[in-house]
Amino acid sequence: MSLITTDRSEFRAALPSGGRLIGLDVGTKTVGTALCDAGWSFASPATLIRRTKFTKDKEQLIAMIAQQGVQGLVIGLPLNLDGSESPRSQSTRSFARNCADLGPILLWDERWSTVAVERTMIEQDMSRAKRAERIDNLAAAHILQAAIDALVMA
Repeated sequence: MSLITTDRSEFRAALPSGGRLIGLDVGTKTVGTALCDAGWSFASPATLIRRTKFTKDKEQLIAMIAQQGVQGLVIGLPLNLDGSESPRSQSTRSFARNCADLGPILLWDERWSTVAVERTMIEQDMSRAKRAERIDNLAAAHILQAAIDALVMA
């Protein structure tokens, strides 16, 4: 079984040579994805996965990981504002356990990611329909960027 952790130093140690990472914003209907460069400088939104059966969702992730040469996963962990776990947190942890064979996994606190992305989209005067279409991938990019910024400092 691969590493699943909330400790960025432990995750960083599992990737001594760095490498591309994939960020995931796991929802009930979609999984937003983002990718970063091998030097962990910037994260960009990638392909939105519309959830069906977990096995099909995982197949899409496996294909993306192989195609992009991904070395590790950063999955947004939806905590309550006070830092406690919620049913969504438990669902995300379960998703991570089911993806443990794909590489080291860092569970990253995503409490403010959707709010930050929505605020940016409103400031850009993006329509509500366009925001709904892009929010999950942008949230995944926000989660991944925060994680790689912290990993570079670790």
